[in-house]
Amino acid sequence: MTTSGDDFRIEPLGAGHNRSSFNCGAEPLDRYLRMQAGQDARKNLAAPFVLVLFDGTVAGYYTLSATAISLTELPEPTAKKLPRYPLLPATLLGRLAVDRRHRGKGYGRFLLADALFRSCRSEIASFAVIVDAKDENARRFYQRESFLPFPDQPMKLFLPMADIAQLFR
Repeated sequence: MTTSGDDFRIEPLGAGHNRSSFNCGAEPLDRYLRMQAGQDARKNLAAPFVLVLFDGTVAGYYTLSATAISLTELPEPTAKKLPRYPLLPATLLGRLAVDRRHRGKGYGRFLLADALFRSCRSEIASFAVIVDAKDENARRFYQRESFLPFPDQPMKLFLPMADIAQLFR
């Protein structure tokens, strides 16, 4: 499935996407897109999606994969409402980055919305979307988008799938 805006589209990463000039300013994220994302997709370890401008430039990307969280990691008010399973299925938003030449255009929020939409419409059970913020700026970005921190891990945040479903009703 391809999602599009007025001047871009978001689609699964493919061999035809030129990733060589992508530069978000974080070398691990740049290196991942250039060298590892395709392999992870082929091995079903992650599902990378790219935001492609109509001139073919890759302006951003994110990855989704399955994960699990321990019931004991969640805030007590949330955990009390859930069955006592030791692990809960979740979706990991593993990476999200926008090329520094394209910042300030809302692409980060659009990538996040697309990731949440794809996670919500999946036919695989998932309690929440989980993110590990790489720094304080990323943590603040996710908290502005209603993600909640794990009590003992403030850089790890979650957004319950029930809340995500409400966004798309």
